[in-house]
Amino acid sequence: MTEKNIFDKISEYGIVPLVTLDDAADAVPLARALVAGGIPIAEVTFRTAAGGESIKRMAKEVPEIMVGAGTVHDVDHAKETVDNGGKFIITPGFNREVVDWCVKNNVPVCPGTVVPSDVEEALSFGLRTVKFFPAGVYGGVATLKALQGPFAMMKFVPTGGVGLNNLQEFLDLPNVAAVGGSFVPPAKLVKAKDWDGVAAECRNIMNLVMDFSIGHVGINAGTEENAVQVTNTLSKLFNVPVRDAGSAFFAGDLAEVLKVPFLGSNGHIAVDTRDLPRAMAMLERNGAKFDEKDYMYDANGKLVGAYITEEIGGFAVHLRQRAKK
Repeated sequence: MTEKNIFDKISEYGIVPLVTLDDAADAVPLARALVAGGIPIAEVTFRTAAGGESIKRMAKEVPEIMVGAGTVHDVDHAKETVDNGGKFIITPGFNREVVDWCVKNNVPVCPGTVVPSDVEEALSFGLRTVKFFPAGVYGGVATLKALQGPFAMMKFVPTGGVGLNNLQEFLDLPNVAAVGGSFVPPAKLVKAKDWDGVAAECRNIMNLVMDFSIGHVGINAGTEENAVQVTNTLSKLFNVPVRDAGSAFFAGDLAEVLKVPFLGSNGHIAVDTRDLPRAMAMLERNGAKFDEKDYMYDANGKLVGAYITEEIGGFAVHLRQRAKK
């Protein structure tokens, strides 16, 4: 299996925390808070004099974090980032000199773009992930949808005008690798050195990204006769319609009652998510495993469902892609 590049790894989280520190002494506790909150990524900006030292301390003392530099305007800061252990470079605009140095030195770089000519330049350097900044001013979601056609091979990281109120809308786009912004970590929590608060906010944000909900409960009735009895009982109790799906009956959207033995000793739990690939990556980080033989695809060949290999409390877990609205 080909080793994932760092921007592919970042895409599995969908969030790039924008870190601006006045005091490098806050770098390590902040990095640990980001890791504890489930977003082990930091784009440390050079907007303050503490940028370089903050990167150095994070890289040295918190090896779990993917730390890089943002607001990089020149090659000297790119070199300083790498010398300090930084793993990637992000620029606010398309800086040909910085991009050229990064590409020649095998340093992952995500340059700022805002118009098609910027994207064309990035392609000429062999790049496949670019920043889209300032997203809010330059059309946001509508512009990214328009760019999908001619630049289907390119992934974007929109920042500027992205926040908790609209990050899901951006992440729903197939050409968005991740979103970034100063909404994480919140400046007021960093200023207060509330590291537990930062971790909690990261968890809240990842809950928005994954957006898990229970789709239905699957019940292994054992036989068709039992399945009919169970389904009719649920239908009567909850006043929901019965649907025959062949191998199972559905009692509304509450339960799938299997006529024949299926996965899970007792049945299965269908868990819906806003983003199946990111959800699977998160669950794998947390120790879950998936078997490709249990993958489910739609008519277009897109993965829409997968089962965790191990039972939980006698139930299989069926992870499903929620239909886009």
